Amino acid sequence: MKKFLILSLVALAGVFSMSAAQGEKAFGAQFNYASKHSMVGLGLNFQYEFVNNFRIEPEFIYYFESDHVNAFNVNLNLHYLIHTSNKFAIYPLAGFSYARVTPDGFDGVNRFGANVGVGGEYTINNRFAFYVEERFQILKDMNQSVTGLGFKYKF
Repeated sequence: MKKFLILSLVALAGVFSMSAAQGEKAFGAQFNYASKHSMVGLGLNFQYEFVNNFRIEPEFIYYFESDHVNAFNVNLNLHYLIHTSNKFAIYPLAGFSYARVTPDGFDGVNRFGANVGVGGEYTINNRFAFYVEERFQILKDMNQSVTGLGFKYKF
């Protein structure tokens, strides 16, 4: 299973790098809440629309210590944009996740898994947008819901 996830991530990264010369790009920053340990985090992401209505999003989230536990996530998600108006879009998302959880005084736990969720995006103007996401992370012994609120700059 780990080999499959790693190969899939490499393949998606290859597709992303081959088509990096066209399409809308954006950098985003977000505030996150993860349910497993009631952790609050900050995330950064990059979005690239490689085909109309399909975009790929590598993302990093750092979670602040809660109940003597530190954590971070690295995700690679695919979004399918459904434009409901010229200002608003909803999108289902699916992707891969790597989580590192480190309880105080113990070695860290590494998990590979999947993300499944939905998001909504409101375009403020041609450069800025606000978005919300809800996803379920499927990780061995660590399934959790992750809520995100973010702001992005499009270029």
